[in-house]
Amino acid sequence: MRALWDRTGLLLVAATTLLLDQTTKALVVHFLSPAQTWNFSPLLARWVSITYVTNTGAAFGLFPDQGFFFIIVALVVVAVIILYYRRIPAGQWLIRLALGLQLGGALGNLLDRLRYGHVVDFVDLNFWPLKEWPVFNLADASIVLGVVLLALTILREESHARADHLPGV
Repeated sequence: MRALWDRTGLLLVAATTLLLDQTTKALVVHFLSPAQTWNFSPLLARWVSITYVTNTGAAFGLFPDQGFFFIIVALVVVAVIILYYRRIPAGQWLIRLALGLQLGGALGNLLDRLRYGHVVDFVDLNFWPLKEWPVFNLADASIVLGVVLLALTILREESHARADHLPGV
């Protein structure tokens, strides 16, 4: 089972992430107009809303109107992840998961840029301290989660490496 995950984990996670991202965005584009908000219920509206926002910048609306630059960045990120994936030692499932999330997210936002000329954002958090947080999408969240998982894995490995080199341990 581990060998199967080592070979196909990236594809499975990236494809699942991409499918969820593109499906949710298609629903938003189909049922809402730009700047329109929809709430699941009055109770949930205090926490999260669906607000259709077009984003020509990076994640969370940073660096607007740089679409071509972000297309190039996404293509480079996709290539680097695919090339690096082959070098990951067997059994490094958390790194594979992190890279799959990043790849799926990068592809999701890349498809938006190529299809619409902007990224479709819709997750609108309405609670403190995130009340003023920019609207985002599942691809953005997947990229951020993948980066956090990768950073935690690296920090954990560095911590273990230091502990192995301590005198008397």
